[in-house]
Amino acid sequence: MATHSDKLLAWFDIHGRKHLPWQLNKTPYRVWISEIMLQQTQVNTVIPYYERFMSSFPDIESLAKAPEDEVLKHWSGLGYYARARNLHKTAKLICDEFKGIFPNKIEQIVELPGIGRSTAGAILSLALNQHHVILDGNVKRVLSRLHKVEGWAGQSKTLNQLWALAEKHTPKKRVADYNQAIMDLGATLCVRGKNAKCSECPFKKTCLANKDQQVANYPVSKPKKSIPVKETYMVMLYNKEHALYVEKRPPVGIWGGLWSFPQHESLDSVNDWCKNKLNVKVKQQNEWQPMRHTFSHFHLDITPVLIEASNPKNIVMEENQAVWYKIGVHHDRGYAAPMMKLFKKLEVELGV
Repeated sequence: MATHSDKLLAWFDIHGRKHLPWQLNKTPYRVWISEIMLQQTQVNTVIPYYERFMSSFPDIESLAKAPEDEVLKHWSGLGYYARARNLHKTAKLICDEFKGIFPNKIEQIVELPGIGRSTAGAILSLALNQHHVILDGNVKRVLSRLHKVEGWAGQSKTLNQLWALAEKHTPKKRVADYNQAIMDLGATLCVRGKNAKCSECPFKKTCLANKDQQVANYPVSKPKKSIPVKETYMVMLYNKEHALYVEKRPPVGIWGGLWSFPQHESLDSVNDWCKNKLNVKVKQQNEWQPMRHTFSHFHLDITPVLIEASNPKNIVMEENQAVWYKIGVHHDRGYAAPMMKLFKKLEVELGV
């Protein structure tokens, strides 16, 4: 009688994805970069980012030596920027503590910034075929439906149950193929909500959620709570050369380490900031329509304020903390996602 892993591997041999960029010339480093990028992000979105990233940083040493701004530039638009900062920090640690060689013991890997048990298991199983279990979002969804696991996976009891099921089903042989297969199944067939393609699934006859026609109810969703809305004014200060004043954000918090327009809580504070901190005379000021940017835990309503300064050369800038951004010129810096949208609008508005 075919086991769970036998069915899944047979499906994978025919339908599994085998030509994604990180599946070619597999190394722990290449798999690690892909696994971090794929957290909270779809494969099709990740592919071009991954290819650009690997072109610029083909190994741990090149990543470790790169300036943080350069690393964040390659991450601009992917979101969850702590992932990029942790990649950079980990690359430096590996160079310092492991002589630039990616560690091959799970106990060592889980101690590195930004790498948990599942990611560590994925790196070692996919790259080196070591026997380790994984439990990413796709795997949780597959196992939750197969066994009708009750409870939200963020609760320790439910999470422990899912880890036990993952341990039970992961075979001793072909572990790399199995782990890739169960991720592929979750990404292509056992997808979220009502869009699951159960008729094509190798477990359509044994999946408890499918048998009870309750696939859309699993995995159990996180208890809902209202997402707060915050407001900010984003100051787009420009000079007669159509260069824009941008600042580097603190290393922690939203858009940590990225470059952004200065933010203020009110228009009054915007005007005070121009006058008292920058000694800028406002020649013209124009409020744009608000735009919403959504984070995992709150909405941010941004009101862009375009300000033309009549004496911008009087501005004193702290080294490496504020610069003039010349629209249309290539810059080796990472920018917050709303900035990229605003830059495009500014090109039209300012005629550059």
